Amino acid sequence: MKIIGILGGMGPLATVELFKRIVEKTPAKRDQDHPKIVIYNNPQIPDRTAFILGKGEDPRPYLIWTAKELEECGVDFIIMPCNTAHAFIEDIQREIKVPIISMVEETAKKLREIGCNKAGLLATTGTIVSGVYHKALKKFGISLLIPSEKEQEIVMKGIYDGVKAGNLELGRELLLGIAKTLEKRGADCIIAGCTEVSVVLKPEDLDVPLIDPMDVIAEVAVKKALEE
Repeated sequence: MKIIGILGGMGPLATVELFKRIVEKTPAKRDQDHPKIVIYNNPQIPDRTAFILGKGEDPRPYLIWTAKELEECGVDFIIMPCNTAHAFIEDIQREIKVPIISMVEETAKKLREIGCNKAGLLATTGTIVSGVYHKALKKFGISLLIPSEKEQEIVMKGIYDGVKAGNLELGRELLLGIAKTLEKRGADCIIAGCTEVSVVLKPEDLDVPLIDPMDVIAEVAVKKALEE
């Protein structure tokens, strides 16, 4: 079995959630059937959105350092439970030999599989501004529906004042409201494009499919770890 590396801490709760989902998605009958996982939970990585918006420290040196630590631990590939960090995936990949599997690219493939034509995106402002989902979905002819400026402020409040601050009820209330708004506006699926969104929203909350990149990357990681 291949060893999974998780570049975590963005945020810690999302990192725990990804670990849990990998365990749950592994077709195991005993402990020994599970793949090895090395997690480097580094919450000191500067805020990705703040940097993209020109208001914070560059997270790339911290991301690269953490990735190198995972590489030294002998992992076979790396995944990151942070959508916004994927804006820097090429910078990280240039500095290490082990591959990083993109949660964003794998999510785009999943949307194509289910026949989604217009995806609503719940994500940080950094993820939206970076255009990572715009680029990935464009390859498959899928259009992207994003919140208005005022709605995006509510999304950020749900992510930062809600989930990241430990107030899951507030996070769920705010994020679900915007998800339903995008649904009414014509989205035929919703992307939980921030791992904090993944923590509080569930598929049964909406009338259209909720595509959770954390679920997608967990399934891909299990498959890759177990392949011969």
